[in-house]
Amino acid sequence: MQDPTLTVIWALIIAIGIAAYVVMDGFDLGIGILFKGFSVGKERNMAMNAIAPVWDGNETWLVLGGGGLLAAFPLAYAVILPALYAPLIAMLLGLVFRGVAFEFRWRDPGHRAFWDFGFSAGSLVATFAQGITLGALLQGIEVEGRAYGGGWWDWLTPFSLLCGVALVIGYAALGACWLVMKTTGEIQADARRYAVWTVPALLAAIGAVSLATPFVEPQYFERWFERPGLFATIPMPLLVAGAAFMAWRDLRAGRDYRPFFWVLALFLLAMVGLGVSIWPDVIPGRVSIFDAAAPRESQIFMLVGAAVLVPLIAGYTAWAYWVFRGKVDEAGYH
Repeated sequence: MQDPTLTVIWALIIAIGIAAYVVMDGFDLGIGILFKGFSVGKERNMAMNAIAPVWDGNETWLVLGGGGLLAAFPLAYAVILPALYAPLIAMLLGLVFRGVAFEFRWRDPGHRAFWDFGFSAGSLVATFAQGITLGALLQGIEVEGRAYGGGWWDWLTPFSLLCGVALVIGYAALGACWLVMKTTGEIQADARRYAVWTVPALLAAIGAVSLATPFVEPQYFERWFERPGLFATIPMPLLVAGAAFMAWRDLRAGRDYRPFFWVLALFLLAMVGLGVSIWPDVIPGRVSIFDAAAPRESQIFMLVGAAVLVPLIAGYTAWAYWVFRGKVDEAGYH
């Protein structure tokens, strides 16, 4: 008999891994999205230096989320992957091109304009593909038996494109607020200006996705407008609007640190809303976490490894952020 406790624990581990990736890799992807808006030379160098110590470590959480899904919920992995091959491949190619560009822009200054374009384009493609992937998953995946039953282009819908645009705006807001927190001078002024308009745009994007979501899958409407989900529905718009207003107000007031954490709050509230919508499904409306779970023995074996690796990853991530906690200039952190 399947142990529901182990299944829930693994669902939480994967959810935490994906949430950590969105929060931490989101701001450096956002800097890539905004990168072409900064002047060549000092500003772009400072933007790169602001994420140089942490950007590659941030992507560890994506590996944890994807690897955990394969190991703990193999049925979900077997259905989701063929359904979303195109956006997932686009995401991975964007991340690869972005990473190569990040390294080569320092080592090949003769072609720096090309590598700057690659960093920006890779960040934009990866982010947009992640948003499309989320939207396609939310709108439902056709399942026949224990396999994907849809077509190659099922992921491409107005709703998935809306989610892609919303995530681009969200990551841009995170990236702008990160630079406001980490830099000074002209680049900080430019980043603050970008943040002032991306935060309201993010609020509008969250509103648009939230209004559309209950109509793409019947269970979302039921979970949001019937108890107990109704208790989250009532305060959620006020909390989201309040966090966006506080971020915008602190940006206009010239504060450096608070806006980033208010935008993080917006992302966390959106994740809570996502959890209310789909729990306990891993493929909304089709497959629950209990249906997709690996055998109990496999879950226990993997949990032993996760008990060692997850705290280790969290520990070195926290240490890296602590060491590089100050402001950055063209020469690096000081």
